Amino acid sequence: MNTPIAFVTGAAQGIGLATAARLARDGFKVVAMDHNAERLQASVAELLAQGLRVEAAVVDICQRADVVKALDAQPRVDAMVCAAGIYNDARLLDLTEDAFRQMLEVNVIGTFLPAQEAARRMQAGGRIVTVSSRGALGGTRFAHYVASKAAVIGLTRAMAMELRDRQIAVNSVAPGFTDTPMTRSAPAEMFSAWENLEPGGKAATPDVIANAIAFLAAPGTQFITGQTLFVDGGKSLGGLGI
Repeated sequence: MNTPIAFVTGAAQGIGLATAARLARDGFKVVAMDHNAERLQASVAELLAQGLRVEAAVVDICQRADVVKALDAQPRVDAMVCAAGIYNDARLLDLTEDAFRQMLEVNVIGTFLPAQEAARRMQAGGRIVTVSSRGALGGTRFAHYVASKAAVIGLTRAMAMELRDRQIAVNSVAPGFTDTPMTRSAPAEMFSAWENLEPGGKAATPDVIANAIAFLAAPGTQFITGQTLFVDGGKSLGGLGI
């Protein structure tokens, strides 16, 4: 039986790295994709030292030629996880057009291109998992991020509708606040304030999010499609406790 092949973008660190490790442990051959060559090589070396089957592919996810080259280097695509993304903090009235465009370019175009190219190569039973965010529901000081992640959720549903006749499933995982290098780039007091807002009083770990992604990327789950799975400890439920 052929070993299933999964591709993971943003795999040099954070949720992407945790997902690459989890999928490799689940029996996939994993192609770890990231634009940061040095960090990617170091992360893949750690996974290889654990006996996991992982390859590195240095890819700018906003450049179609890079994505095509990485996918065509493998015999097929069974699962694509679009985990790459950026975040930065800015108040609405201070946001610049360049900052807004960059956020949309990386978070939306950088999801669309790998997903589209993967779908072109998938057979029935293929799975695409995007990574959106609980932030898509709204928030302060990151309107551009909110807009980009809401777009990812809409894109996921649209792709699922077009690909369902081919039996390719497309779903999204929407993490709540997660302890990653991206969130740690915020000032320490901001990270602490965010963490205190979580129902459990602490951020999720990347492994928690990777578990949800791995479920949707697993063979035999293609009957689930067009869904967004919030993995946020219940914060998206809202309401007041007594």
